[in-house]
Amino acid sequence: MKIAFLPIDNRPVCYNLAKDITELDGDIKLFIPPREFLGDLMRIADIENLFLWLEGLPEADTLILSLDTITYGGLIPSRRCPESFEVLKKRLERLKPVLKGKKVLAFSSIMRISNNNYNEEEKEYWKDWGKKIFEYSFSGGKNKSDIPDEIIKDYLNTRKRNFEINKLYLEWQKEGLFDTLIFSKDDCAECGFNVEEAKELERLGGRTKTGADEIPLSLLSRAIEKEIAIYPEFTEAEYKNCISNYEDVSIEKSVLGQIELGGFKLAKSKEEADIILVVNNFIEKQGELVMGWETKPYSRTFTPPDKPYCIADVRFANGADNAFVKQVLEKTDFKNFYGYAGWNTSANTLGSLLAGVKVKWGAKEYDEFAFKKLQLIRFLDDWAYQANIRKQIESPCDIKALMKPYEAELFQIFDCKFSEPIKYTYPWNRKFEIEVGL
Repeated sequence: MKIAFLPIDNRPVCYNLAKDITELDGDIKLFIPPREFLGDLMRIADIENLFLWLEGLPEADTLILSLDTITYGGLIPSRRCPESFEVLKKRLERLKPVLKGKKVLAFSSIMRISNNNYNEEEKEYWKDWGKKIFEYSFSGGKNKSDIPDEIIKDYLNTRKRNFEINKLYLEWQKEGLFDTLIFSKDDCAECGFNVEEAKELERLGGRTKTGADEIPLSLLSRAIEKEIAIYPEFTEAEYKNCISNYEDVSIEKSVLGQIELGGFKLAKSKEEADIILVVNNFIEKQGELVMGWETKPYSRTFTPPDKPYCIADVRFANGADNAFVKQVLEKTDFKNFYGYAGWNTSANTLGSLLAGVKVKWGAKEYDEFAFKKLQLIRFLDDWAYQANIRKQIESPCDIKALMKPYEAELFQIFDCKFSEPIKYTYPWNRKFEIEVGL
């Protein structure tokens, strides 16, 4: 199978993870642009070279397309981009011939509204007005507070432009240019301008999904047509109606949405399932390791299912639940194990996890070492670094010595060795993400 894949940006979870997942099956040929063509935290993508890459693609079964990348230069530039709707629309005229005659699975983001005063991924004024703009949005534009008029005007104009671009994509969908088109709800709350935009896009025939970074991987999963029945099993079943941080739906609905988008069948019982999706969900309120928001850690006894299973660790956002992972590593039957994830939001974890499950299940040329590599990266990143080491450092630094005990434990569990030391780097020069170089 041949798949062309245009990521959101050059982060490991957007770029490397797609490659790591598809390497589980040697029958899959992944076409992905050179990493230097993609944008990062401060630099937009090389749009001209990405167009040339798209135009020169060899024949592929499917094109997975992050529209924000080719339109604005990336997900983060979509919030900062100064270009007008007319300029962007003209740019996109070059894209239509590329899409014709191809099976295209695409997504575009609905501009997020983060509830903080961090401007690292937003326009400059977010450092002073971010929380108040969020409150203004949450109130439906009724609570303007003391936000300067020029900032409100700029913010609303940017939103309107992005919304009009998304409506343009809806027109393309009606022309048959997309087999699947998803509008992602990134960092959502229950109310806000982004929520209203999502409702309007749905009214116009669009399809929305809570999440963002994982959606290209969910579309990758969808592109691989395998009949797999999944049964979700929640560690805190009585709390599955609680809403995750940065999302606008319950964790149960988030799980069901990712199962559907990934092209899986929902099993009615464990007996009917091919794979059990173990969801380590939270009690009442999801924890948040970055923000220091606490929640009750896992306190039950983990018993691995007696059939194939995978694990979504979503008790905390932005990292693993230490108490849960300890039991997973002690008790997991790796013969039936189909993967672990615990990174960032619940949707991020679920979408990326299920993509790996889809590729591994019934792989024509299964690569066991590639699977071990994928799991080592997830445990070293989501558990060792995000849930433990990150709290011990003030800024990006050399963490090799701190990671050694975790490496030793994981190498023993997965029964593998590497000829060279693992490298840990900070691709965006911040603590938020690391790159685990195996």
